[in-house]
Order: sequence, then C-alpha cells, then structure tokens
Amino acid sequence: MPRIIVDEERCKGCGLCATACPKGIVALSSETLNSKGYHPAHVAEMTLCIGCAMCALMCPDVAIVVER
Repeated sequence: MPRIIVDEERCKGCGLCATACPKGIVALSSETLNSKGYHPAHVAEMTLCIGCAMCALMCPDVAIVVER
C-alpha cells in the first residue's frame, strides 16, 4: 500500500497537492499550524491512495514523499 509523507515544517499550505490528487484525499489541515504559521497538507484517508505521486510532483517545496 502506498504511503504519503508530508514534511509539515516545509509545507507552506499552497494547496497545489490537494488540487492535483485524483482521489481527493489530500487536504490542508484546518487544525494544525507549523512553526511558520501555515496549515500543512495531510492525507484524510491513506487507504484510498493509489501511489500516483501527483501530489509530490506538484509540490513546489518538495515537502511530500510518496512511498510505494
């Protein structure tokens, strides 16, 4: 099963990963803030991930890694 790892301190909450996800499982956390004051991305339902890595490809900060 694929796994998405988000480096929350590197994420600036731009939302490009959420837009790129074909399954719609990546979203910005409304509850969490990183040390820079941004709402980082998180995965709502990891079991639905297909491992396409579109979220990682779209991330301008290279804050996402997809393990297959």
